[in-house]
Amino acid sequence: MPHSASHSTYLAGRMGTATVTPAGDFEAGSLASFTVTYTAGYFGIDDTGGLKIVQRFASDMGRPQFTDSGAPNYTTAEASNGAVLALEYDAKRNLRPWDKALVIKVQRGFLREGDRITVRLGDPRHGSPGMRVQTFHEPTFEFKVLVDAFATYNFVELPVQPMISVIAGPPVRYKAILPTLRRRGQAFTFGFKGEDRWGNPSHRVDGTFRLKPSLPVDGLPERFTMRPGAYARAFEGLRCAGEGELVIEVLDEAGLSVCTSNPLRIVATTTLLPFWADLHGQSEETIGTNSARELIEFARDRAFLDAMSHQGNDFQITTPFWEELNRLTAEFNRDGEFIIFPGYEWSGNTGLGGDRNVLFRHEGRQIHRSHHALVADLSDVASDANSAEDLFAALKDEDCVVFAHIGGRYADIKMAHDARLERAVEVHSDWGTFEWLLADAFEQGYRVGILANSDGHKGRHGASHPGASLFGAYGGLSCLLATELTRSALFEALRRRHHYATTGCRAIVDTAVLFDRDADLYGDDPNQGGKAAGRVRRAMMGDILRTADDAVTFVVDIVGSAPLERVEIRNRMEVLETVRPFAPAQLGRRIRVIWEGSEYRGRGRQTVWDGTVTLTGNGFARVAPINLWNLDKPLVRRSASRLEWQALTTGGFGGFDAWLEDPQAGRLEIDTALVKTVIDVAQIGLEDQLFAAGGIKRQLRVFRLPDENTARGLRLERRIRLRDVGDNALYICATQEDGHLIWSSPIYLFR
Repeated sequence: MPHSASHSTYLAGRMGTATVTPAGDFEAGSLASFTVTYTAGYFGIDDTGGLKIVQRFASDMGRPQFTDSGAPNYTTAEASNGAVLALEYDAKRNLRPWDKALVIKVQRGFLREGDRITVRLGDPRHGSPGMRVQTFHEPTFEFKVLVDAFATYNFVELPVQPMISVIAGPPVRYKAILPTLRRRGQAFTFGFKGEDRWGNPSHRVDGTFRLKPSLPVDGLPERFTMRPGAYARAFEGLRCAGEGELVIEVLDEAGLSVCTSNPLRIVATTTLLPFWADLHGQSEETIGTNSARELIEFARDRAFLDAMSHQGNDFQITTPFWEELNRLTAEFNRDGEFIIFPGYEWSGNTGLGGDRNVLFRHEGRQIHRSHHALVADLSDVASDANSAEDLFAALKDEDCVVFAHIGGRYADIKMAHDARLERAVEVHSDWGTFEWLLADAFEQGYRVGILANSDGHKGRHGASHPGASLFGAYGGLSCLLATELTRSALFEALRRRHHYATTGCRAIVDTAVLFDRDADLYGDDPNQGGKAAGRVRRAMMGDILRTADDAVTFVVDIVGSAPLERVEIRNRMEVLETVRPFAPAQLGRRIRVIWEGSEYRGRGRQTVWDGTVTLTGNGFARVAPINLWNLDKPLVRRSASRLEWQALTTGGFGGFDAWLEDPQAGRLEIDTALVKTVIDVAQIGLEDQLFAAGGIKRQLRVFRLPDENTARGLRLERRIRLRDVGDNALYICATQEDGHLIWSSPIYLFR
């Protein structure tokens, strides 16, 4: 398939050949030694020419190093004729998406035809345990070799590339997945899979499992067997005759619990149903991994999504690939089964508006690229929209929705925004958590919904583990509240902001506002000419209303996939109340240490939190990490009273829980580059002790929790007095104990 602008192919057949040994299958995240052998072609390589061995931007294979021969990733190169070689590595030394480049320069001498350069990645001859294989599944991982034969720095891509297959490891955890709301007697699907330690669905599950539902489920087997080769199992056509909250526990052959599903609420009747979506991800045709077809199949069959969209960077989408994407969306879209929207990521420079995601209702629409930087065919360059304002103008008559996104570039919605099109902001993705984008919207008086997606680059759409790269967060999910699983119904949900967002968990969330007097409900934003569609006494998330009430009742109903740590009730960015499902008297010997935030808005937002904590006059009975996804950077217990870690945040948070030997004794000394503090253990209570560190919500927090918290659900009503001027935007942000966040889209009220 034609791709975007590529490397030179000038006389590629005369530039030599390359092989890799060993070849075959390698477990994701394992250590292995590879020898890439380049044999020079007719031209050889001239003095100061050389090779590049390049990897995709998304790859998190170990970074080659050249100084410590006994450590992982030690890399060497030698020429068969004795030519002197110099090695460098740079993560941005080649054409995107093959950015990561090991550069082997012929420093002194030259190569003739038949001479060889042998590159050893993870060279074991002096004690290196090997090169760390990338942490995610890719059947066609290339050691792509480029040759600068003429010392012109014009690197030519070899026609046949060395290749291995990166496969999943054995399962270390299991996931059981249900929808979150269905009617009594309505069919639903239960999904099950095992994941390896890096979050890849494993094809090595081997065993018999027993299913233990909390409610009777028609069609659910008592037990089932999985054998190697299958990545996941789906049980379709299940039904519950009764009402209540269903969870399904999965037990192994010994009767031990291996996992429990998220909750599914069964009700007698409901107008809207929740459908889970990841509306943002890329494949190898742009900057991701594995093909677009494989990405879609993963979302449907291994992540058990209801809906998705492929969102490739527009400047890498050729016209043939855009046509192929439209063929794929038409092929896979099935009302009532699985919905996929055609679309793309408009990737304008930050100064021209930054990233936006465009979702079309129908196939066959014109792509308006931000630029053609990596698309060689300029025949349609006149259709480009170089700025966000140009994009909104080009889309003004299109049947589409747009949402603002933070990736490498960030969306500047203060510069450009069109409420008729841009109905939401994406506050979380693999790139991190970005509530400041929501704050920007409130500041400008925009009425937007809240989405979270993955923007995944590793081929794991809908279940996007960040691996060992700079992507610091697990990918998010959006829950769309619609009348049915069709494109039209989901489009209506997006346009009316009837959705909520999570950082990857599946929770039940319902928020509502109850009025004392009839309020005007608007079908569209009145700031854009929308008219009142009716008079109501109740509103749901995403609604826009005018009310004469001085105060309203805000209703929250949430059931998490894990115990709840807190629920914040907010009006715009103001936290009106923090509700916890436990009382101060229930606090025990567990303390939680959290680091969070980002350096600033742009690409260099990563904040390093490497540090230690020392507990004097007490000891750690046990500890557990929170959101420390990178297994190369674990929480390490050096002694009974000392912990060490390496960690970074890109807007979200990480940290740990520690159960103390004595709940009140001793002092906690925390030492990071940004925060150094000593805290008396007896002073750690329900409320956060907060230590600010500049940046954007960059801070460290310490507080206390019950030894065990089992409260997953919370129902509450609060009377809220409304502001007289400007919008009231009422919503929640909930935190689960496992580190996941949940946002409801705001209900917008004005007087």
